[in-house]
Amino acid sequence: MKTIRLYKTLLATAAFAAFSAGACAQDIKLGYNGDLSASPSAQSGQAAVLGMEAAIADLNAAGGALGRKFTLVTRDDVSAPPKSIQNMSDLVDNEKVVAVFGPTNSGNAMAWKHIANQKKIPVLGNVGSGTDITKPMSPNADNYMFRVSMVDREQVAALMAYVKRNTAGSKVVGLMAETTGYGQGGLKDMEEIAKLQDIKIAATERFGVGDTDMTSQLSKMKAANVDTVVVWAQGTPIAQLVRSMEKINYFPLTLTSWAADNITFYDAAGKALAEKPIFMRTVSETRTPAQQKLFDRIGSKLKAPGSFSFALHGYDSVLLLAQAMKQANSTDGAAVRAALEDLKTPVQGVLKTYEKPFSKTNHEALTAKDLVWIRWKDGKLLPYSDALIGALKPADFKQ
Repeated sequence: MKTIRLYKTLLATAAFAAFSAGACAQDIKLGYNGDLSASPSAQSGQAAVLGMEAAIADLNAAGGALGRKFTLVTRDDVSAPPKSIQNMSDLVDNEKVVAVFGPTNSGNAMAWKHIANQKKIPVLGNVGSGTDITKPMSPNADNYMFRVSMVDREQVAALMAYVKRNTAGSKVVGLMAETTGYGQGGLKDMEEIAKLQDIKIAATERFGVGDTDMTSQLSKMKAANVDTVVVWAQGTPIAQLVRSMEKINYFPLTLTSWAADNITFYDAAGKALAEKPIFMRTVSETRTPAQQKLFDRIGSKLKAPGSFSFALHGYDSVLLLAQAMKQANSTDGAAVRAALEDLKTPVQGVLKTYEKPFSKTNHEALTAKDLVWIRWKDGKLLPYSDALIGALKPADFKQ
């Protein structure tokens, strides 16, 4: 009997040891929650995931972090806030992810950012650009929302600086925006920064994201003698806007959100009209060797070459999270958040080298100085420059 009991004890001990070893070696689960199929922005989410997967493969090949490998769990929110909220709860409560990336659409982040903050799950946005995403839930509260992507207010600051410098060509300025949360958030930024720059706005017009004819709004702009219009909208409605400009032969200087980089904009506008707007993004199709190397790996999987910028955001966001976990020597949310806010070691990404990209009060890894002026030319997203851009200084970007 003693022998049998001893044998059972040894088996139990061995089983516990095996379980403990398996638990120690368990993968670090990361989640992506964003639109991967429904809206025109889905190609951005798909590209971000491709970049994340490439970074995870590279990190795992180098040993992962904390003696463990990374794995990615994706959830498609089909651009719907209720679905995005459901996905967030599923990833955190059921999948037990230690961090979340995304979403594709800014409004969805606003719908569930309280979950991340309540449950202390770090979020690294790598697509959505809404200004308020990374703001704390209340003053001085711990904030778990970070971003490695464009920021609406940073773009607006640069566009309005350009308008302010353009004293000869921007005498009468108008604002236009779609009626979504994205558009109205951008409009708020435009109005506030125009005031900071002492730019008088002669006319403000809105349009629906699905509208195909904006001639009525443009006619009001024309009647007000607007020579410069700043637009905040997604790719397809921006295309419909420039098509409407053609209908009434009215082409003011047009500065837009980065959504004009979307292939849906180019396809809907057509080659000639696509070359009208000037906008900003984090990279052009003139790539560094490191960026070209990543493009060669994943480019064939992109729905459009222009979405590659989001793959860069996805790749770098994973590297930053991994470094924070190594510094914290933990995957605990609060410890990782604190490490992100005070990264001791520079992180060499494919977009840039990040030296203390975040702080307690700033959760944006990319700012106006990291952005590239862009214009479509012969079907490519190429760098754009002129004398005004060349004269801009950091002090010009008022926020």
